[in-house]
Amino acid sequence: MLEQQIPEAEQWELACVGELVPSDHILRKVAKHVDFSFIREKTKDLYCLDNGRPGVDPVVLFKMLFIGYLFGIRSERRLVEEINVNLAYRWFLGFGLRTRVPNHSTLSQNRRRRFNGTTIYQEIFDEIVRQAIRANVVDGHIIYSDSTHIKAKANKHKVLIENMPASTKAYLGDLDKAVEEDRTRRGLKQLRPRKEVKPETRAIKVSTTDPESGYMMREGKPEGFFYLDHRSVDDKHNFITDVYVTAANLTDAEPYLTRLDRQQKAFGFDIHAVALDAGYLTTPICKGLEEKGIFAVIGHRRFHPTKGLFPKWKFHYDAETDTYACPNGKTLTYRTTNRKGFRLYRSNRADCRTCELRGECTRSKAMQKLIERHVWEDARDRVRENRLSDYGKQLYARRKETIERSFADGKELHGLRYARMKGLSKVTEQCLLSAAAQNIKKLALLLSRREKCLQMA
Repeated sequence: MLEQQIPEAEQWELACVGELVPSDHILRKVAKHVDFSFIREKTKDLYCLDNGRPGVDPVVLFKMLFIGYLFGIRSERRLVEEINVNLAYRWFLGFGLRTRVPNHSTLSQNRRRRFNGTTIYQEIFDEIVRQAIRANVVDGHIIYSDSTHIKAKANKHKVLIENMPASTKAYLGDLDKAVEEDRTRRGLKQLRPRKEVKPETRAIKVSTTDPESGYMMREGKPEGFFYLDHRSVDDKHNFITDVYVTAANLTDAEPYLTRLDRQQKAFGFDIHAVALDAGYLTTPICKGLEEKGIFAVIGHRRFHPTKGLFPKWKFHYDAETDTYACPNGKTLTYRTTNRKGFRLYRSNRADCRTCELRGECTRSKAMQKLIERHVWEDARDRVRENRLSDYGKQLYARRKETIERSFADGKELHGLRYARMKGLSKVTEQCLLSAAAQNIKKLALLLSRREKCLQMA
């Protein structure tokens, strides 16, 4: 029969907030298995101990931020509203039913005044990774890295064109040394030292609303102002082990080796293998990984040769004789090593003059074919062989289950698709906290599952 419900919402009841939170709620698992007390220790020097008004506990502040990233709440105003009415959020923060939730401006003012210019976000991210290491869910043996674009809060039509200095390559010193050794071994005189010249500049688009973002123009990618989140994940359970943010007009390869070194130093990783996409297929990276004793698998990068001419792979290199053989079987011999680190191999003019394939080989007026080979090309060839091995194919296939899935979860569930704030430091904060939230959720779920299995055993 039809019965009218008697409203009970306005009645007084004696209840405990903890009793009203479901026993299997994700925040219960996070609270049980993730220790946040270290935040208080790391931030104590940013607070005055004996002056001013009592501040909000920094552990509570960061827990509030983590709630926002865990549940995809992009606005801090909205976050405070949700905490006000959500019993699970209140319980996680240690609030009672009548506890006043800190104002959203408390979060923004702490960011602007107290935490600005500090490394607190990086330190918190690192400590979460260390907790995962201690729980034996991260081992650092196999690392996958990639980058994804984050839409900046900038109108792509409001731009200025500025000449900016080109970035200096960190490997130039090693390259000069390699060129010097190569020329000495071949009996060539040394090149003159590099002259101190003004750095090269390039004209780039700069946003008037967020000048620290970069204008991105990549094939298959949206065009506009973006940031790049360079991320590394561990193979064992897909934990994020490194986050580094740059403007989108920087290549993936430039910060890679530096960030790999940071992971080894910060967490003591013994990295055995890495798997990367084709954007990282540069000779310095191949050489750097080989020197570290790391098995590298890097995707194939397709090069488009001049239309109507043979591609470089048609010319076969013989390491024993240090020569190239053209498609017609003629030999290209070594001539010199230039300052850029390339060995030059030229064909015999007499062979080319009478060759029936010359039109498909070269359009040089001198009727000679020139092939360049980098002094570190052997390392690149070995990386190419790694990719074609059975183990290399298995590693590369895992990328879609590791780094690509990590980015997909971050964008779909944890607010990584769009920059919440302007400026490199603030976007870095967003990416670090978003990645830390992903790690926190994964750590809590894994340890809860492990605990349940132990109880059933």
